[in-house]
Amino acid sequence: MAWTWRYEAADGSVITPAEEPEDFPGQGDAESWIGEEWKQLLEQGIEKVALLDDGREIYTMSLRES
Repeated sequence: MAWTWRYEAADGSVITPAEEPEDFPGQGDAESWIGEEWKQLLEQGIEKVALLDDGREIYTMSLRES
């Protein structure tokens, strides 16, 4: 089982990040990573992320503070 993030622009189009997306062994690992990296992703123009479990979308969220 591989947990990954899909990166999106504000309009929902997929963005390829500057660095190769990372695979995580578990959901908690992926969520901890996004908690540390979200500001850098925003700087790259990434507005939203979707958490994927073996390609199946679990949820999406905005990186902007509400």
